[in-house]
Amino acid sequence: MGIKLYTSDLHFGHSNVIGFDHRPFYDVDDMDRCLIKLWNSRVSPDDEVYIVGDLCFRNNRPAEWYLKQLKGHKHLVIGNHDQKLLENKKAMSYFETVDKIMYIKDEDKNICLCHYPIAEWNHFHRGSYHIYGHIHNRTDDAYMYMKKYENALNAGCMINNYTPASFNELVRNNKIFKEKN
Repeated sequence: MGIKLYTSDLHFGHSNVIGFDHRPFYDVDDMDRCLIKLWNSRVSPDDEVYIVGDLCFRNNRPAEWYLKQLKGHKHLVIGNHDQKLLENKKAMSYFETVDKIMYIKDEDKNICLCHYPIAEWNHFHRGSYHIYGHIHNRTDDAYMYMKKYENALNAGCMINNYTPASFNELVRNNKIFKEKN
């Protein structure tokens, strides 16, 4: 068994997200190609990858076109833009697990995975972690609220160099993002 990795808000196929997130891609084809290349440069076939919502959105290619190219065992935490994906049986066959919220262990850490940032999560007062997405790289009220919590980590691909990240990389990348903002 490989390592656990986390990402969210990839938005494969979504041209508007390039401007929304200020992503460094020329167009949606460039973004899709880069995201697939970066994913596969980081992920080994035995790794567990938790996609914390919003894999594809407004994509012209079917979701399975992306999923079949991505290495690793994929787990989907359902996001607000995943409805079309959930209705695609072929695409859904690429996921080991699918749920709105997941509780996992990563080494000695208890983790609550939910697409949406939440104020308190299971074992919040006992040192557990919350890995979320949804807010992308925004620095609005939701971000200001969540940044108070050391144990809340944004898995947004744009904060994590467009690459699935290990737990320790999430901690580091979130710290860097907070220092800048």
